[in-house]
Amino acid sequence: MLKRTPFYELHEQAGAKLIDFGGFEMPVQYDSIRKEHNAVRNNVGMFDVSHMGEFFVTGKEAMDLIQYITINDATKLTPGKAQYTAMCYEDGGIVDDLLVYMLGENRYMLVVNASNIEKDFNWISKNNSFDAKLNNSSDEICLLAVQGPKSIETLQKLTTFDLSSIKFYTFEKGTLAGFDEIILSATGYTGEKGFELYFSKDKGNAKTIWNAIMKAGAAFDIQPCGLGARDTLRLEMGFALYGNDITKDTNPLEAQMGWLTKFDKEEFIGKEALQEAQKNGFSRKLVGFLIDDKRSIPRSGYKILNKNDHEIGFVTSGTRSITLGKNIGMGYVSKAYAEEGSHIFVEIRNKKAEAIVEKPPFIKK
Repeated sequence: MLKRTPFYELHEQAGAKLIDFGGFEMPVQYDSIRKEHNAVRNNVGMFDVSHMGEFFVTGKEAMDLIQYITINDATKLTPGKAQYTAMCYEDGGIVDDLLVYMLGENRYMLVVNASNIEKDFNWISKNNSFDAKLNNSSDEICLLAVQGPKSIETLQKLTTFDLSSIKFYTFEKGTLAGFDEIILSATGYTGEKGFELYFSKDKGNAKTIWNAIMKAGAAFDIQPCGLGARDTLRLEMGFALYGNDITKDTNPLEAQMGWLTKFDKEEFIGKEALQEAQKNGFSRKLVGFLIDDKRSIPRSGYKILNKNDHEIGFVTSGTRSITLGKNIGMGYVSKAYAEEGSHIFVEIRNKKAEAIVEKPPFIKK
């Protein structure tokens, strides 16, 4: 049986189309993906992302555990800061990408992808030989993402805290819509200004908070947004999606996540394999590409060819960019074709669509 978030009834009432995503019954769209996408790019939209997983890591060696399982350098964190990172297997393949929040001394929250909650928890537990306690609180935490140029003006009506003082990838714990202990995090997956709001089910009334935000954003024509718009928005920014663009069969270096991989820190899982890959080079790269032909929409799994019809890679994500009015995608190609401006071809229904390699984000902010 599919899980449901505390906002499920509100999605039903709003006429959302619901689908199975990561074992949850989630809204893929309400009115239309285009309308929801444009609301986030131009005004404000709100997503229920309570299907995401939250683990709390505490204890005097909590940092040591996080350093060992992730590729970024968590020692750079201070209380009130968040960090994007990833976990790897011993062979360098990606377990998951995640966020690490430093809540206080020896207290951290890890935010993982919904479909990976059980796998990630088991992986971290298996590798926890430290004086650190790991707790899976995914079922107790509600998470809303309020995204768009009008997100601050919307949420500012519901709190006395100056939201404009929360810089990108930092967070504050405060009161919102009359409820205390809400984490207000300046993060998101859309490329727009916005916040992710974390609160415990027993500390805040999910429906009351949702309705308060919808009312506060009414002046800006706030839209509830589903997974469809979440995907088109993230793809315009070139943000990777686990299961598509990054998997256990891809490593961070070829996935353009080398900037996350800190080789100068002490031992972490996958370090040796990634050092080897860096030394010997790797044969392919994750790239972004544009297709001018509006009829040729790239989809995950489609073959990528060179002009001589030799297969040189495959598409991992693709869509029609609502903002640009062009077809965009991401995929792995042989390194020889990974340079910006390279001409490649995507096989779509037995026809070749010409594409130009372009470094994301496709939407320049």
